[in-house]
Amino acid sequence: MSLLEIIGTALGIIGVWLMIRQNVWGWPVGLLQVTVSCWVFYGAKLYSDAVLQVCFFGIQAYGWWHWLAGADATHRSLPVTRLRVRAVVGWSVAGLIAAAAWGETMRRTTDAALPHWDAFILVFSLIAQWWQARKRLECWAGWMVVNVVAVGVYWLKDLHLYAGLYVIFFGMAVAGHAAWKKSLTVASTNPSAQADADAGLRRPSVR
Repeated sequence: MSLLEIIGTALGIIGVWLMIRQNVWGWPVGLLQVTVSCWVFYGAKLYSDAVLQVCFFGIQAYGWWHWLAGADATHRSLPVTRLRVRAVVGWSVAGLIAAAAWGETMRRTTDAALPHWDAFILVFSLIAQWWQARKRLECWAGWMVVNVVAVGVYWLKDLHLYAGLYVIFFGMAVAGHAAWKKSLTVASTNPSAQADADAGLRRPSVR
C-alpha cells in the first residue's frame, strides 16, 4: 500500500461525496484524484485503468465547465435529467463491443493483467463519467456496475485499499442515485422551478 494509493483513495471519497451533493467543486477534486490514480495503475500494470484516468481528466474538465455554464445568474444548478431507455441500451451494447475489442487488443499487445476485465472498467467508466458530466441520473447505475467489477480486479492485483475504495464507491453510488432522483422528482413536480433551471442551461455563467 503506497502513499499515492492512500491519497488517491481519500480524494476519491471526497470527490464522490461532492458529486452526490451536486457540488461543482467535485470536479477539481476529481482532476487531482485521477492524476494520482494514473500513476498507481500504471505501476500495477493495469494499463487500461491508467489510460482511463487520462480520459477521465478530459471528461472531468468538460464536466466542470458544463456544470458552471449550465448554472444561471442566481446560482441555480444544472438540473438532473434522464436518458431514454433506447439510449441506455445503445450505450450499453456499444460499450460491450468496445470493451471486448480493447481487451483483446491489450491481451495481444501488452503484458496487461486481466485485460478484458480491465477494458470493461475502462469503457463503462467512460460512459458513466460522460453521463455524470451531462448530469444524467443513470450515471449512478453505471458506476454501480463498474464498482462491482473494479472491486474484484483491484483485489486480485493486491490493490486492497483501492478495492475497499470501490466498495465505498458502490455505497456512495446508491446514495447518489437516491439524492439525484429526489432532485429530479422535486423539479418535475415544480414546473416553474424546472423552467428556471432549463433557462439556466441556455445562459452562460456570470461567475
